[in-house]
Amino acid sequence: MSTPSGGRDQRPSATPSAARPERVQQIEAILVPALAEAGYDLEAVELTPAGKRRVLRVAVDRDGGVTLDDVAEATRAVNAVLDAPAGAAVMGEQPYTLEVTSRGVDRPLTLPRHWRRNAGRLVALTLADGTSLTGRIGRTADAVSPDAEGRVLLVVDGAERAVPYAEVVKALVQIEFNRAAFDALEDDPDGSDETDGTDGTDETEEEH
Repeated sequence: MSTPSGGRDQRPSATPSAARPERVQQIEAILVPALAEAGYDLEAVELTPAGKRRVLRVAVDRDGGVTLDDVAEATRAVNAVLDAPAGAAVMGEQPYTLEVTSRGVDRPLTLPRHWRRNAGRLVALTLADGTSLTGRIGRTADAVSPDAEGRVLLVVDGAERAVPYAEVVKALVQIEFNRAAFDALEDDPDGSDETDGTDGTDETEEEH
């Protein structure tokens, strides 16, 4: 099984631990190694109340993107962990619905792997100095060398501009309908692949 992120950073996100609930951090801690073993990066964990139940949402990704079959495989890996004694202890006795999804395109780019996996796409940035810019993602430093300087090369108005990751406050991929249609045709010329049709994610759902 290939290593996710090409052996690089496997953190779920760049969000400080103090900003995430303790139970979410515990879930992340037991899911990261299991998903990495299966070839996936854990991108996000959300645990929210839903009446007498809870909803546990787990987002995963890998180089080359995530298909419905990948989501099903990741779901099996997540279930194996959560059904084990350690996972059951973390989740507690309250029932929950597990939703495993691909990362989608609406989550901010917060780690170098996010930039690398979105090379060629249009992105809107807010920088630390308060300025905004929109450009197309070109080469990223970690695609050349894991130890390279942390920055991304953006094509802005036809010219390359190097932007250090440390200067980016927020970065969101912009939806390009013409590109989306082209990518879909390129990836699935016979139209046989399916997604949930809302935000570019593939998803499975199970009750526990």
